[in-house]
Amino acid sequence: MSNLNKVQIIGRLGQDPEVRYTQAGKCVASMSVAVSEKWKDQQGQQQERTEWFNVSLFGRLGEIAGEYLKKGALVYIEGKQRTEKWTDNNNQDRYSVKLIADQMQMLGGREGAAPGNQSGGYQQRPDPEQQKNGRPQSRLNQQSGNKPPMAEPDFDMDDDLPF
Repeated sequence: MSNLNKVQIIGRLGQDPEVRYTQAGKCVASMSVAVSEKWKDQQGQQQERTEWFNVSLFGRLGEIAGEYLKKGALVYIEGKQRTEKWTDNNNQDRYSVKLIADQMQMLGGREGAAPGNQSGGYQQRPDPEQQKNGRPQSRLNQQSGNKPPMAEPDFDMDDDLPF
């Protein structure tokens, strides 16, 4: 049996994506996505819990996020979880968990989609040449029509957003 590291979320951006470029000119976009769930407790009181995901998008996928996504936008993200270790100023080990996106789809209607692409779906696919060399890659390909479009969630995420 093989292992699987796959995370899928639908949520709203907490702020506009922050776009940076590496010295090599590769785009890196960072954003936080809020995913909320609501339920009624045993006393019938409405409860809500919001989880925040730190998301990183690379290459053309990051450029698209920076250009088209804004605070509050509803977005589907698919990728893998990565834990990074770093040392703070007090020489203490710290950890941060990120979702490294390889697919992103803008939800919430046509205004959230890229021009000429009403579904707004984007994903990164491995380049066969770079797979031979064993190096990761980040070339962007638009999603083909072989996947069904993402459906709107059947719950209302517009109520009581945490931002």
